Amino acid sequence: MKGGVAKPVRCAIYTRVSTDQGLEQNFNSLDAQYDASQAYIRSQAHAGWTLLRPKYDDGGFSGGNTDMMCEPARLT
Repeated sequence: MKGGVAKPVRCAIYTRVSTDQGLEQNFNSLDAQYDASQAYIRSQAHAGWTLLRPKYDDGGFSGGNTDMMCEPARLT
């Protein structure tokens, strides 16, 4: 961006894993996905990116399951 204020970009993080294997661990795939996404959003703060809350997790849901807890369409 050249010489101006960055337009705000509001970001949400949606994490999903298709099995419940390992979700009982203190740090699991959902946590790793969230941490990586959060770090990327922070790295783009200069471009106006900000992280919204809360955290959206679908642990143990297959992509073919239409009854997911946090369907991406609900994030808007």
